Amino acid sequence: MYGSARRVHRRDFLKTAALGMAALPLTDLERLNLLVPRARKSRVVVVRTADRAHGVAESLRLLKPTGMKGKRVVIKPNFNTADAAPGSTHNDTLAQLVRELQERDARTITVAESSGPPVTRNVMEQKGIFDLARDHRFDVVDFEQNTDQDWVTFTPPSSHWVDGFALPRQVVEADYLVSTPCLKTHGGGGVFTMSLKLAVGLTPKPIRRGMHRSPDIRRMIAELNTGYKPQLVVLDGVTAFTNGGPSRGELNEAHVMIAGDDRVAVDAVGIAVLKQLGSNEAIMSRKIFDQEQIARAVELELGVAGPAEIELVTGDDESKAFAAKLRPILDLG
Repeated sequence: MYGSARRVHRRDFLKTAALGMAALPLTDLERLNLLVPRARKSRVVVVRTADRAHGVAESLRLLKPTGMKGKRVVIKPNFNTADAAPGSTHNDTLAQLVRELQERDARTITVAESSGPPVTRNVMEQKGIFDLARDHRFDVVDFEQNTDQDWVTFTPPSSHWVDGFALPRQVVEADYLVSTPCLKTHGGGGVFTMSLKLAVGLTPKPIRRGMHRSPDIRRMIAELNTGYKPQLVVLDGVTAFTNGGPSRGELNEAHVMIAGDDRVAVDAVGIAVLKQLGSNEAIMSRKIFDQEQIARAVELELGVAGPAEIELVTGDDESKAFAAKLRPILDLG
C-alpha cells in the first residue's frame, strides 16, 4: 500500500507541475528542468584525414576512451576477405589502434576474427597479420578453430533467430572490446556493413548461410548485437564503397575516421557520409533511422534513438567543416 500511494502522489505531482510550468517563461523552464530529462548525447568523433594512423590517434585523443588499463583487450576487425580496404581492415589502422591501446596500458591485446567464406587463417596470412602481430606484440585468435566450449548460445525472445545464435565466449566475456569496421555498402542484402554488421563475423559459419538467405537479414544483424557490447568503435572511412561491397565495390575517397562507443550512432554517421558522397538507391532513398539495421537496433535499445542524441565532435577546421555537411543529412533522420 505504501509503495502504491507513493506512485499516485508522484503522478499527481507531475500532472499538477506540468500544468503550472506551461505558464512559466522559457528561462524559468530551463532553470527548473524538472519534468523533461535531457537525453544523453552520444559523442561521435569525426576526423577528416587521408592518413589512417593520424586518424586513429586523433580520434582517440578527442574521444578520450577510458577503462582499458590493465585489461585484456579484444579487437574485432573486418577480415571478411583479404581484399584491400575497405574490403578489409587496413593494417595501418590496426597497427595504430594497437599502439594506442598499448600506450593506455592495456594488459594484453588480441585480434580475433572469423572470415567468410574464405578460410580465416588464409585471409590472415594474405594480409600479413601474423607478421604484424609479431612486430607489434599482440595475439591472434581464429574463431574458426573454436571448440564447442568456446561459444555462448543466445535464444532471445521475439528474435528472428528462430534457433538462436552463438557468439565467441572470448568476445562475450571480454574485459574490453574494440570494433574496427570499414565504411561501405553491402550488396548481399545487408545494405550497409559497418559496426552493427561486424557482428556477423563473430558467428559460426554454418548459421551465416541461413541469415543471408532470410528476408529478415537486416533485423537479424541488429539482433546479434544484443549478445555483446564494444567499449570502443573506430570506423575507417579513409576509403569507402558507395555501391557493391563487402569485398569489392565502387571506391570513393571519403577521407574520414569516425569513432565512438555507440554502435548505432557510429553507423548513423557512417551512412550520412555515404549519403554525402552519393551512394546507391538503398542508401539514398531511405532515411538513416528507417534503415532496418538501425531501426531494429533502436528497438533493442542498443544505442541512440535518433539523430538529436548524436553529438559530432571535431578537433580542427577541416573536420568541423565536414561535420557541418553531415549534420543536416543526419538530422533528416
